[in-house]
Amino acid sequence: MEKHDGRDAGRVRPGDLKDPWYDELASGWGELDGTGAPTAPAVPAPAVPAPAAAPERSAADIYLEVQASAAFQEVRRRYRRFVIPAVAAFFTWYVAYVVTATAAPELMARPVSGAVNVAMVAGLAQFASTFLLTWAYARHARLRRDKAALDLRWVVFEQKREQELRQGAER
Repeated sequence: MEKHDGRDAGRVRPGDLKDPWYDELASGWGELDGTGAPTAPAVPAPAVPAPAAAPERSAADIYLEVQASAAFQEVRRRYRRFVIPAVAAFFTWYVAYVVTATAAPELMARPVSGAVNVAMVAGLAQFASTFLLTWAYARHARLRRDKAALDLRWVVFEQKREQELRQGAER
């Protein structure tokens, strides 16, 4: 990404892609424009004029439409297909460790090698399984959900942008 300094820094130029997840209020909040006044967020010029008879939709309508879409349902289904079994397996493994430690202390005290006993090995395996589950979740998200979720975000962003442009043209 190019760094722009000087007079046009921060101004949206034609052809620039605007990141839909850039928080203008948080990032530009309290910044001054050089004259002592707060900067106003730059709004890009509309690329295509909005249709005159477009029905007015609120942001909630856009989100509800996306939530009902097949693409969103597919992302949620992929999420649930990984998370529910993973949580069940990890919770079962954790409860088994705790129950075994309290109900069978003689088993947990059995030496494995020198001063290392079954409880220590199982406790360290809890940490290892946590890291393994985190890695598996991140990999699953990257391979199975991230691209589809990003596509949905852009759809919402474009719909909201078109709505803002229509509202700006009406004023």
